[in-house]
Amino acid sequence: MPTLTRRGAMITLGGAALAVPLMHRTALGQNADVSKEMILNDPAAPVAGNPKGDVTIVAFLDYNCPFCKKSAPDLDRVVKEDGKIRLVYKDWPVIRPTSIDGAMMALAAKYQGKYDVAHHALMGIPGVGVPKDKMRQGLQSAGIDMARLDADMKAKSAEIDALIKRNMAQADAIGFSGTPAYLVGPFQTSTLDYQGFKQVVSDARKKQAGEQ
Repeated sequence: MPTLTRRGAMITLGGAALAVPLMHRTALGQNADVSKEMILNDPAAPVAGNPKGDVTIVAFLDYNCPFCKKSAPDLDRVVKEDGKIRLVYKDWPVIRPTSIDGAMMALAAKYQGKYDVAHHALMGIPGVGVPKDKMRQGLQSAGIDMARLDADMKAKSAEIDALIKRNMAQADAIGFSGTPAYLVGPFQTSTLDYQGFKQVVSDARKKQAGEQ
């Protein structure tokens, strides 16, 4: 089994991972770029689901993470069926060098209004260490304008790089050790299946209601 995080931690694939309350570390209060507001509402971060949802899921993912790929259909299903979940994507390329290529291409696709298409295309490619050319083939097959993508990656490189760096800083400040990592309302958790996502969303709603 390959090492999946820069800290050398091994992620164990389970069903519903334990959801624990999010504890904001000191860095969240000290670094203006790593605040709760920027984690939840970075204007450059791609958003799916219901933009006015009552529960926000923030998903830190890597396109070379097999556990992200296994969880992705269940996450999509819960977001679609629930109808009141706001989903924020955080491209966090930490597994392989080509993870960075995947993140940059997905974020560049946002400029042609196709981040979601690119995201699902890349998540649909099995394996770890997916070559860049295979990623490009997957994006092209999904209907991404590759000439436009290349132009946007070049023209928007500074913005894309800055967003990825913010995602890195946020994941470090929260204390995540590897992908996938999720913030679900006031909880943080890792690999989840369909029932796990449903349960933590329900728990998040109950906790948020109790705090009002």
